[in-house]
Amino acid sequence: MKEIVAALFDQALDVLIDQNVLEPRARCAVQIENTRDPAHGDLATNVAMIHAKSANMSPRNLAAKILEYMPDCGDISALEIAGPGFINIRLAKATTFEPLMQCLEDADYYGQFAPTGQKVQVEYVSANPTGPLHVGHGRGAAYGATLLNLMKARGHQVEGEYYINDAGRQMNILALSVFLRYLESIGEPISFPIAGYQGNYIRDLGIRLSNQAGDRLRKPFNSIKDGAPLDSENSSDAHIDSLIQKTKILLNTDWKEPFDLALAAILEDIKEDLGEFGASYHEWFHEKSLVTSGEIDRVIVKLEGGGHLYNKNGALWFRSTDFGDDKDRVVRRDNGETTYFASDIAYIANKFSRGFDRIIYVWGADHHGYIARIRAAAEALGFDPKRLTIRLVQFAILYKEGERLQMSTRSGSFVTLRELRNEVGRDACRYFYVMRKADQHLDFDLSLATSQTKDNPVYYVQYAHARICRVFEGLGEEIFDRKRGLNNLTLLTSQEEHDLATAIGRFPEIISKAAESLEVHLICYYLQDLASDFHRWYNGTRFLVEDLALRDARLALALAVRQTLKNGLSILGVSAPETM
Repeated sequence: MKEIVAALFDQALDVLIDQNVLEPRARCAVQIENTRDPAHGDLATNVAMIHAKSANMSPRNLAAKILEYMPDCGDISALEIAGPGFINIRLAKATTFEPLMQCLEDADYYGQFAPTGQKVQVEYVSANPTGPLHVGHGRGAAYGATLLNLMKARGHQVEGEYYINDAGRQMNILALSVFLRYLESIGEPISFPIAGYQGNYIRDLGIRLSNQAGDRLRKPFNSIKDGAPLDSENSSDAHIDSLIQKTKILLNTDWKEPFDLALAAILEDIKEDLGEFGASYHEWFHEKSLVTSGEIDRVIVKLEGGGHLYNKNGALWFRSTDFGDDKDRVVRRDNGETTYFASDIAYIANKFSRGFDRIIYVWGADHHGYIARIRAAAEALGFDPKRLTIRLVQFAILYKEGERLQMSTRSGSFVTLRELRNEVGRDACRYFYVMRKADQHLDFDLSLATSQTKDNPVYYVQYAHARICRVFEGLGEEIFDRKRGLNNLTLLTSQEEHDLATAIGRFPEIISKAAESLEVHLICYYLQDLASDFHRWYNGTRFLVEDLALRDARLALALAVRQTLKNGLSILGVSAPETM
């Protein structure tokens, strides 16, 4: 309807241009918005305010001139000038209920757009496979998974991807930690380093390695430890690097066994956890493949050929400051090893080579400093940086009984995503994680998430859906005639019914707006408003009245509300229960 109304205003502007009231070059697109207050009509436009200066008229006078040349339209019941020059638009009642009929016709497809042909990739979570996912990872998982659903609804061809960091220092620390717990499990005295990965899951992996290898990998701990004090935090990083180096030499090719066992076990757990959380992936991309395929070497050669690298103190540097970064970055150290950033460069090149029109990274807020260098790398490689979007997701802080819970994978003291899901349920997890803007801090209140009150937003929305289901159950053997209901929508005369029909009509617009802005929380806001409108109507309305035409008209509206709630919850990855 907005497009139709905008076209009518365009026709009026055409007349004013022909009369030399407006200059063609000063013309701007007509913006039609929903009003916040029903007293101001259904829609509004600031077209007169935008063009007033070029017409050398006051906005209100220009608004009157525009209305003078507006074509007649049966979909519009009234046009009113308001305030400094806004034009409020009241739609005919039949027009107000058109979206309701469209909703019931489209059913589960209501709010979905025709294919755009745009190919989009969303990479999200990508946590190091060094331990179970904790609640800190949950927000990125919920945001990324919801974004996938949202982009699909918008008509894009979208793929989810998880980048597995399996070629760096943290994986070596993990492998060493498991190996040391293996030695411990077979009776070898050890002193576990501070910088190693803690937690019972490391002990479990050590036992699993002993079951697999027996005594075959046994080495005296004294043969790998150095003289550094194990309880010194100042020397912990240097000490563990030394332990890794000596263990690699001592085990030789057998080093691969604890490494591969730890990676496979933790990655399997992550995949299972995310699957149960409703986060899906088309591709699990291994960082190690960038090394074995030679892609890292190839992008370094390409950057060298473009004059974007230079040598300094034996290391190879990328001139990222040429592209807006705050400092240049090392891609190859003086010992010949490539850096994490070199892998990142190869990875972005690999992404673009797969033909995505748009590439979206979902990162934790602690990765803010990486944005400029990734954009610099993409631009240096000749890719359009506008095709690259990086979204930062702020940390979610978990509170239990008023106490903040810690989330440190290295220390082993953390609440896993699986534990949270088991305590509050998948629906509450998914909803709570995305109900605030992603770049804002989120306090996750366990007490609120498990409460069955209107203060719990996911319960409030789901309860609206269940209430409507209960209404239809109350029909018993009576038959709801949907056609009769749709033919008598003009019997719905209350403001609450008008508001609900208008809200249903806004759903596709919300989908489009949320997808374009990547702001998935807008779906939550919308659903909460729709649920609130429904509860208010439900509390003051009898549905099962004797007048069958009125009854079925109200049931048709309720059915459309239920369908819209279900479709919105589906995008969020949240169920729409029929009973609560």
